[in-house]
Amino acid sequence: MPHLVSPSLPKNIFNSPGLSLVLWCLQQQPSIDNRRDGVRMSENFEASFGRSREEEQESRPGSDNIDGVSGDDADAADNRPRKKKYHRHTPQQIQELEALFKECPHPDEKQRLELSKRLCLETRQVKFWFQNRRTQMKTQLERHENSLLRQENDKLRAENMSIRDAMRNPICTNCGGPAIIGDISLEEQHLRIENARLKGELDRVCALAGKFLGRPISSLITSIAPPMPNSILELGVGSNYFAGLSTVDTTLPLGPDFGGVVTNSLPVVPPTTTGLDRSVERSVLLELALDAMDELVKMAQTDEPLWIKSLEGGREILNHYEYTKIFSPCIGIKPTGFVSEASREMGMVIINSLALVETLMNSNRWAEMFPCMIARTSTTDVISSGMGGTINGAIQLMLAELQVLSPLVPVREVNFLRFCKQHAEGVWAVVDVSVDTVRENSGAPTTFVNCRRLPSGCVVQDMPNGYSKVTWVEHAEYDESLIHQLYRPLLSSGMAFGAQRWVATLQRQCECLAILMSSTVPTGDHTAITSSGRRSMLKLAQRMTDNFCAGVCASTVHKWNKLNAGNVDKDVRVMTRKSVDDPGEPSGIVLSAATSVWLPVSPQRLFDFLRDEGLRSEWDILSNGGPMQEIAHIAKGQDQGNCVSLLRSNAMNASQSSMLILQETCTDAAGSLVVYAPVDIPAMNLVMNGGDSAYVALLPSGFAVIPDGPGSRGTVSDGHISGNGGESQRVSGSLLTVAFQILVNSLPTAKLTLESVETVNNLISCTVQKIKAALQYES
Repeated sequence: MPHLVSPSLPKNIFNSPGLSLVLWCLQQQPSIDNRRDGVRMSENFEASFGRSREEEQESRPGSDNIDGVSGDDADAADNRPRKKKYHRHTPQQIQELEALFKECPHPDEKQRLELSKRLCLETRQVKFWFQNRRTQMKTQLERHENSLLRQENDKLRAENMSIRDAMRNPICTNCGGPAIIGDISLEEQHLRIENARLKGELDRVCALAGKFLGRPISSLITSIAPPMPNSILELGVGSNYFAGLSTVDTTLPLGPDFGGVVTNSLPVVPPTTTGLDRSVERSVLLELALDAMDELVKMAQTDEPLWIKSLEGGREILNHYEYTKIFSPCIGIKPTGFVSEASREMGMVIINSLALVETLMNSNRWAEMFPCMIARTSTTDVISSGMGGTINGAIQLMLAELQVLSPLVPVREVNFLRFCKQHAEGVWAVVDVSVDTVRENSGAPTTFVNCRRLPSGCVVQDMPNGYSKVTWVEHAEYDESLIHQLYRPLLSSGMAFGAQRWVATLQRQCECLAILMSSTVPTGDHTAITSSGRRSMLKLAQRMTDNFCAGVCASTVHKWNKLNAGNVDKDVRVMTRKSVDDPGEPSGIVLSAATSVWLPVSPQRLFDFLRDEGLRSEWDILSNGGPMQEIAHIAKGQDQGNCVSLLRSNAMNASQSSMLILQETCTDAAGSLVVYAPVDIPAMNLVMNGGDSAYVALLPSGFAVIPDGPGSRGTVSDGHISGNGGESQRVSGSLLTVAFQILVNSLPTAKLTLESVETVNNLISCTVQKIKAALQYES
């Protein structure tokens, strides 16, 4: 056979050092095309030549020592750039570098400087070593992914061959015999084969579901054909009949704060069958996550005209007209009767970006970080656990109950998807978006929702000294008809569930954690309390505050029964529950009563009055009319209002006995809280010495103070805003929530009496009147 001879190439074409290296690689590895595709080779090629040769020689860990040149080479060296010296790392140096790499693959400048001094290396050598090591790790992961992709490709090829065989021998659906050529078209053959495959898959899934449910699935279930894929995303994840790991490349443009365009690979975990095949639903959720992330980052970066500064307070208000021009609704149009709220807030927080993202992706830690905002939360499903052993790319479905501490604002139950993504070194974003519309479209039971979360969340960027810059965006739609008139301005402004409250709470909690982890005792703390005693006392105070919030908002943490008593004010909510076998509460019938009123005083003045132990006798009937003395104090922040205290009331006469009151106060830009409960003296002595606080029985009471929203200014009328306005003077003030939990009977089986309800109602009314009188405010 004649041989094809290619024309000779000019000699100077091989003078390129990059091309010479490629030719050498082809000689050393003739089967490179079989092991990796062209895309991977080009990426590695660009990565390897992205740095200069000078840096590459200096950072190469296995290089030889070059001390100089001699002989005729010296003359030639004068005519070309002098190469720099490079050294081979010693085994001890490599061992130290590997040890630090396992703990921290991305050391900061301070860590690199300390390591270079300890190993007698230059900081650039340490920096380049870590760069090469991360590249090596990425290459190993890519090889593993390639192996999985090859397995997937083999399975697809086998199925393709089986389909081709079936197409060569078509079967008549009527008689079961071979079909005569020309009876059915090629397109109909494809449809029938696909229909048979889907029917077999449905039968298999129904059989599995029947085993789990213990009863057969109705044969009326019909197969639902998935929509035609219209994007790379659906093509990548739409067929989940084969196990394996696929990747979807997403490119997200970032602004000047975050650097340039960053491309990440999002791992797609094959769904597990839990009844019906949910592959279509999961692909839709994945695309929803990507769209929501894109919207969140743009809303966090874009200023005017998307966000406009308000004239009152300088808050940022969303321009809904510009929003509809830029974004398309990713969860459908706004339901009838719903209104929108949107807010954005930026702040510095004493926590690094990775630690904050890990907290947000863990439902329990998320609830602990925002205790007064989150009544209850749980992770219902994990779509993706992350990429390469990290949380980058993690997607999960969550259920949460969000609350404002007032009985006049219903708890928001939201079912949402949470997706976290690392956009650059030290830059993360976490986005939430409701999935109720997706579930309804996929055939799930329709449930009534009073709130929908549009893409909301935060973008976190690492800053020096362990701080992070947090940009928080909150965007929601809710049913305003369920909200009391007193709180509608607050919610519509975004101050109740908005970004300001999330950022303020995050700053306060992170500051508290930093103080508690510090070895030094803050000024003003009671030095007689041991470190273990401080932890026990703080744990007890946290449980007290959590129970207080659950009693105010009637969340599902406790099973409350609402009472409709005719002798109770209309804005007072009275509930009851049975406390049985709970060591942290007294056993019996617990009665909870809460109400909210508007007062024409500033939130700061009202908070300072309620937390002052010297003025407590003016409103607290438990003080026995005498002064209170603070016998223990634990600071939880730089502000004096963030602390846990132990108060003692002095007996006014011999017939009265001394008692202890545990009190926690906290304040930030979004509001304040004063929670207290009487406690047993022997039990508190045990707690202050480091004992277990879980067995200290208490029932909390207290106050929640928040600023009234813009536009809520009104005349004073029995503590509420009057609607007739007129010539009366309008002033701004505070929204005060008063709540009590009282044990009305020590027998859980006892029946609640009308006298007990009247007693609690009178207690709330009397307390509010005393506060008004003390603040020189007459209704």
